[in-house]
Amino acid sequence: MFSKRVYVDHLRNVELFEQFTRKDLEKVAAAGVHMTLPDGKRLIEQGASGYDAYVLLRGTVQVRRNGRLMTTVGAGALIGELALLDQGERTATATCVGECDVLVLSRGTFLAIVDEMPVLAHKLLASLASKVRELDKRASI
Repeated sequence: MFSKRVYVDHLRNVELFEQFTRKDLEKVAAAGVHMTLPDGKRLIEQGASGYDAYVLLRGTVQVRRNGRLMTTVGAGALIGELALLDQGERTATATCVGECDVLVLSRGTFLAIVDEMPVLAHKLLASLASKVRELDKRASI
């Protein structure tokens, strides 16, 4: 089992949470649920509704879109983060390659934290704006 400190250390490296303080991250970490998943377990399925996001604590996950391998991620990655913000369809399929440990963050719990600490909404918006700017720069090159 991983400690809360390990969860916070992983969350600190997540781009979506880059504006969060340690106290903010501790609150998010406390709301998460640790799970150990077997090789081949699908975390998310492209086209399905999403309710959870996963912080990869240990292991490797392959991300595929329309069956094509897009990337392979390791510990520290946040998978399915859009589900924390809206109820849209999953944009890719993510599958464990070998056994994985994840911290599961549910949308309902996450949004309850944001409701309790409204400043987090401002921090999330700043992180999203930064990501949009980055994508815009890439698109204009």
